[in-house]
Parts: sequence; C-alpha cells; structure tokens
Amino acid sequence: MHRTLDRPIETHLARPGRRRVQFAAMNQLSYDHGACDVPLLGETIGANLRRTVERFPDRDALVVRNQDYRATYRQLWDAVTQTARALLAMGVQKNERVGIWSPNRYEWVVIQYATARIGAILVNINPAYKAHELEYVLNQAGIRVLLMARGFRQTAYGPLFNEVRDRCPELKWSMVLDDDWPRLNQRACQVSLADLEEREATLQFDDAINIQYTSGTTGFPKGATLSHHNILNNAYFIGRACRYTERDRVCLPVPFYHCFGMVLGNLACTAHGSCIVVPSEAYEPLKALEAIQAERCTSLYGVPTMFIGVLDHPRFDEFDVSSLRTGIMAGAPCPIELMKQVVTRLHMPEVAIGYGMTETSPISTQSAVDDPLQRRVSTVGRVQPHVEIKIVDPATGRIVPRGTAGEFCTRGYSVMIGYWNNEAATRASIDDAGWMHSGDLATMDAEGYVNIVGRIKDMIIRGGENIYPREIEEYLHSHPSISEAQVIGVPSIKYGEEVMAWVKTKPGATLTEDELARFCTGKIATYKIPRYWKFVDAFPLTVTGKVQKFRMRELAVAELDLETAARQQTA
Repeated sequence: MHRTLDRPIETHLARPGRRRVQFAAMNQLSYDHGACDVPLLGETIGANLRRTVERFPDRDALVVRNQDYRATYRQLWDAVTQTARALLAMGVQKNERVGIWSPNRYEWVVIQYATARIGAILVNINPAYKAHELEYVLNQAGIRVLLMARGFRQTAYGPLFNEVRDRCPELKWSMVLDDDWPRLNQRACQVSLADLEEREATLQFDDAINIQYTSGTTGFPKGATLSHHNILNNAYFIGRACRYTERDRVCLPVPFYHCFGMVLGNLACTAHGSCIVVPSEAYEPLKALEAIQAERCTSLYGVPTMFIGVLDHPRFDEFDVSSLRTGIMAGAPCPIELMKQVVTRLHMPEVAIGYGMTETSPISTQSAVDDPLQRRVSTVGRVQPHVEIKIVDPATGRIVPRGTAGEFCTRGYSVMIGYWNNEAATRASIDDAGWMHSGDLATMDAEGYVNIVGRIKDMIIRGGENIYPREIEEYLHSHPSISEAQVIGVPSIKYGEEVMAWVKTKPGATLTEDELARFCTGKIATYKIPRYWKFVDAFPLTVTGKVQKFRMRELAVAELDLETAARQQTA
C-alpha cells in the first residue's frame, strides 16, 4: 500500500542552537531526538580546559571556602600541570586507575583534570564507604594509586584503609592529601613539560577517563566507565542550557565523587569559563547560604532534599540570595511546591530540572531556562542535544504511545562505554541497538516533555492496581504543614502491597494520621490513600542526598511487623 509521508512540523526549542523537526505520524509514539545545530566537542578534557584558560586566564576558576583556596584559570592550569607531571613521575601510565577517596576540596578538582591530561582513569570513591566497600572498589577497578583524605565526618580513613591494604595486590601507592600533597607535587620536577605534552598528544576523546560506581543497593556497585567525549559534551550542553558565561559563579554543595558535582558542576563551569564555588566539604545548608551571599553566586545545585534544607533553615531570611538566577535540581523527583519556592524565595527564575543517570554521563533531559513555569515544575524537560530518548513497555520493549507510562531509555554520545570488568551487567543494561535502559518509569507528552513517575521496582501494585508513589507525594506536598513526603509500598497478604507515607512536617507544625487521611479523602483515589503513616525528622539518605526507599521499606517491615499486620487484615 502506498503511504505518503506527513509534512514535517518545525517547533521552536528554547535551548540555543537547537531546532526540533517532528513528523505528525511519529508524534503518537514516545520517542524524541535532540536535533541540534551546535556540534559535539571533539576534544579531550585537557584540551578543552586549555582553551578556556587561554580565553579567561585571569577570571576566577575555583573558590573552596572551607580551605580558603582561590585560583584563577591560569593558577588552576598551573596547579593541574604540576600534579599531572608528578603523577607521570610516579610512573602512572595511560589507562591505569587512580582512585580518589575524599569529600569536596580543591585537590579533588586538581586531580580530576590532572588525571584527564595524562590519560589515567580517575575512579571516584564514595566518601561514605567503609572497609568492605573500599576493598571491593580498589580490587574491582584495579586501582594503582589511591589519593585519600584523612577522613570524612566522624570516620577516619586510615584504620579502614589499613584493614584492607594487604588484600589489594594491584595498589602500588597511597597518599593522604592532608599530609602528602606537597611531597606529591614536588615530584613534578622529575618530569619535563615536554614529557607531559607528549603524553597528552597520545590521548583520544573516546578514551575511558572516569569510573563512577553506582549505589549498589542490591549487591556490590557497578563501575560505570565514561569517556572524555561522554562527560565533556554532557557538561558543555548543560552549561549552554543554563546560559553560563565567564560571569557566572556556581555554588556546588553536591559531592564531586558523583556526576552531579564532577560533571554538571566542575566540567560545566570550566567548559564555559564560569567559577566553581565550593561552600563546604559536604552539604551544609548554612554554608551554602553563606557562600551564595559572599561570592555573589548566580547558580545553585542540589537534589530536592538539599533545597528543602536551605529553604527551611531558621536563618534563611538573614541572607541576600538575590544574585541567584539559575541552577539545577536533579537526582530525585522534584515536588511541584518545592520548585515554586525555589523560583520565588531563592530568586531562581531560570532554575532547571535535570534528569539522567550516571551511566548516561548523566543528563538525558532538562528543562530550558525560559520554559513556562508550569513545564518546569511538572516535568524534567525535553531531550538533550544530540541524544535520543524513548519510552517502552518493560514487558515487550515496544515504544508506548505518548501519555503512557513505560521504561525510559537513552541512546547517543552520552551512553557509557560499559561497566568496568562486568560484561554481563553491561549487556543487561545496554541493548543490541545501543539503548541504555534506566529502570525508571516515565511518560512523554505531545510536546516531548518527560515526566518521571517512579522506579519500576518502586511501583506499588495493590490488589492489581498500579500505583506510582510520586503522584501521591506530589499531592501530599501541597499540604501547607508538610515539608517533605516519601511514599513506599509495604507487604500485605490481602492486597500484595499497601501504601505507606513517611512525612516530615515544617518547623513548628503538627499533624496526625487522621488529619492526613481526611486531607486525601475525595482528592485522590481511595486505593492510593496511605494505609500507614510515619512522621519523621529525616529520611535515610545517600551521601548525594537521595532518599533510600529500599532502606525505608526495611525499617518499616522491622518496626511495624507488617507481616503480622497483614495476617490480621485477613482474619
């Protein structure tokens, strides 16, 4: 049968340099492609930093307030050059792994760019890791050099490291940044600048340059292996979407060991000549407020819990945050009411929501700074430049119609090389067509805006009804006395699962279970109203501030004896 192609429909997309061409016939499927007139960067991280230094040598590049450290781009380049030469003097070869185990500090940033310039693979180690996790990563990645802080919070790293050192045969060098940093850099004199340039000339932008370990909530973590091309381009286009220039100053309370800090933060700044502002070695809302005011920051990053902490801080009204204009909220679904407060009280009219995963470098979708507010508070934006996205039926793999929930998938330059030394896990995540499967449930509307409705494994099935926790969370966040709410599924013999809500109230507010049940009645379907309520002062979090719902379920089962409660329901 003869078929005629539909006429293409061109629609404006707010991000600079982008245009969108859609076919009416395809609009019915949950697929989109980030067509873009701006080409991908075909260079290494070191080459990109060099170009920025040449353009803005005297602009601030890095401010680390807890260490009283300040560097211009020329000074940062010189520090990176010295450390790169020192690592060469230690015998670090191309593709060898250099681990960094530390909270946020200026040495972290220097090491990030120094390893990139010599072609060593930087392995980010979670500052919260304990001995058995450290041992696993050291051996799984085959780390040759470990650079570590003295400790993090109340944990001293020395005893943990000494416990596992003898069981890590590939590790040759270990150094404590607080003690050994000067001695490390003194080695630079043993290697000439020409030697460093010779090494740099051998590097290709498709080379692996970074390993980031996933959270590992069900077994040992997997090491997502990323190239210069992966993370540099994702950072570059994130910076373009935020309209960064050399005049921007980005406050980063998010950890460097994670893509949020290292890629969306550090690399996005250096790709555009902006200044990296580090308020503290780990997230502290007061330190973030102090940094915004003192450094006149124009951008602020965080996961939703971090923004809640800043807004709810008792001294919030003492600080001038009027310099802010933009920022990124990512890492977890953003409640609509929270987004509205960020726009108004934090003076961030251009704040963007980003969505992605470590394995995709990380961002796949982002809202534009001039998207309508309703779009920015209710979606995670549209597809990033040069990236393809689709939403598929998890059972069949077929692309679902727009408006239908399914698994979010990404394809393009941003998809990782693979999991380090784990071919089976790589094949399970990246299919034969090159699509990275996220495990997240999403919908796509007619204009291509994506909404994340939950994790496949977090979806609650109550008596055959599919319940998406985020829908209930969004409604609960509209209650004036609720600061934050998280919804999980817990065991039930009668229904398979029941809905449980953990609620954190705003300072000075009080609520009861009956009040919340009445608040829900008639507003959301009866089967979605939580059967169990738990009032908390805090939620179990990862170091990056993500809520650990698996841990919430474990605690709920232990505390409430839900199996017994479920049996009583059927009695």
